[in-house]
Amino acid sequence: WGYLSKNRSISEIFIVSNARHYKHFERWATARGLPVSRVVNTGATAPEHGRGVLRDVELGIRRASQAIGDIEGRDLIVFAGDTLFFKDFDLERILDFRAAKGGSLLLYYGRREADRPSERGMCQVDPTTSSVISFSEKPKPGSPGSDFPYVSPLFYILAPEAWSAIASFNSSRVAESAEENGFTPSGGLFSFGHFVEHAVEKLRLPFWGMRMPGAFFLIGASSNLREYQQLDDCFRRQTLESANGTVRHVRTKTYARVGLMGNPSDGFNGKTIAVTVKNFWASVELWESEQLRLLPHPLYDPSSFSGLADLHFIGRREGYYGGTRLLMATCKRFQELCTSLGIALPRKNFTARYDTNVPRQVGLAGSSAIVTSLFKALLEFYDLSTEHIPLERQPAFVLSVEQELGIQAGLQDRVVQVYRGLVYMNFDAEHMAEKGYGVYQRLPQETFEWLQSLPLFIAYEADPSDSGKIHSNVRARWDAKDQEVITAMSHFAELTVRAKAALEAKDHAKLCDLMDENFKTRRDLYGDACLGQKNLRMIEICQKHKAAAKFPGSGGAVLGLCRPIGGATGGMSKADLLQPVREALEADNFV
Repeated sequence: WGYLSKNRSISEIFIVSNARHYKHFERWATARGLPVSRVVNTGATAPEHGRGVLRDVELGIRRASQAIGDIEGRDLIVFAGDTLFFKDFDLERILDFRAAKGGSLLLYYGRREADRPSERGMCQVDPTTSSVISFSEKPKPGSPGSDFPYVSPLFYILAPEAWSAIASFNSSRVAESAEENGFTPSGGLFSFGHFVEHAVEKLRLPFWGMRMPGAFFLIGASSNLREYQQLDDCFRRQTLESANGTVRHVRTKTYARVGLMGNPSDGFNGKTIAVTVKNFWASVELWESEQLRLLPHPLYDPSSFSGLADLHFIGRREGYYGGTRLLMATCKRFQELCTSLGIALPRKNFTARYDTNVPRQVGLAGSSAIVTSLFKALLEFYDLSTEHIPLERQPAFVLSVEQELGIQAGLQDRVVQVYRGLVYMNFDAEHMAEKGYGVYQRLPQETFEWLQSLPLFIAYEADPSDSGKIHSNVRARWDAKDQEVITAMSHFAELTVRAKAALEAKDHAKLCDLMDENFKTRRDLYGDACLGQKNLRMIEICQKHKAAAKFPGSGGAVLGLCRPIGGATGGMSKADLLQPVREALEADNFV
């Protein structure tokens, strides 16, 4: 009540009660300064005397019109008195979403095992647009609507064209029952869901759905023991945590990635294979707090220096942007994503901090690792899952955050960091246009473990810089349908398919050959000036020591694989195979 009475979007509040409980609500209202005229008595003294929720609402609308005058053109919020809201229920977010969409709005949640369709309002909602496709009130087993995936409680925001149709709907129900049966219908025919079904299915009025990850429970007479126990456990846990001063912590970790084959064709409707690397990672820790706080990293978001020389060195080496901007952009886009998907997040805040050991500016997807870690933490903090935001759509969200900050990137890095492991990706143009994402396949764990057993390594610049490279015009040539670029991207895709076969066959030598061919194709297309002398020097050292090598990302690092000796490793350990090339790279000041 305190929250509703203070909300500026709500101008008038009316309570509709049966006669049995009317006096209780009247005393409650007068104690809080609410006029008695705002409490409406339906006259029913027992459940069997009730005329139905919808007719009670119609009575409430009439009394509202009598009490405050003309109400045409005003919106109406209706919710059941047997709904218990958690403190973090965010009505403001719901009102904002509805204001953006227009029309009428209902809340819904994913169908639970305890939910019986014959006792609930069941609905279908378009996950992309949040439009309510269909609604069925308490469908019987096997009838249309009984298999709908979502349940809608009695909480609606009705536009004038919706609530103004309630009276005529009630009248038609009474007339139909009198004609068919010769008597006044029972209250069961006037459940609010029957009207919503009529408004959605027959009147085709626009209804939008907003999904609730939690934040309320139904506690009416129709609720079962399991729901009461779930509610009791929830409040017991919250009370205990509050008394003990304990705070729930969420911790997530995302690994760096390397493009094993096909890159950079991921930005050109090509095919790639990428793999996550556990040596390098970004982590996020998040916990509930009174205010939303994003903590700067002591190393990567410095604000204190020993002097100008120290500031100059850090600015030259690390740049001006740390990870805090990534955290802020992720939170901003997360709010926008949930709103666009019609997900009503609970009203609670958090503090977040990050850590990372991914080398900067060497193309190992360190930025997207931070974004992905925070995104995963937010999903867990707000109790969201792939049911709310499908896995295949999550990489596009991570990419949208980086695009918000002007970071040039493609989907490959975000896909493999979301899926983890060894991932094959096909960014087919037609599929992307239709679905908004590519075809992603996590390769078997056995294949991933075989790849891990190989003498595979990453080398990168100790002091990365873009000074040795020039801007590429490949994108402009692609857009202009340059045949050389089109042919090269097609070849990258072909190499990826062959690499997938080599991985599945555990063909070490073939994988090395394909890596070398991937690099050659990239070098021929982009040219040495674009690739940079330091990058080319790393490749040269690797090849000199009989290791296949290619760029795992945009530049600044190379991915190498020592070739088998005599068809195998020649009895040498991975460390023995890697030692010569490692020493040669370190001698040239590479890591």
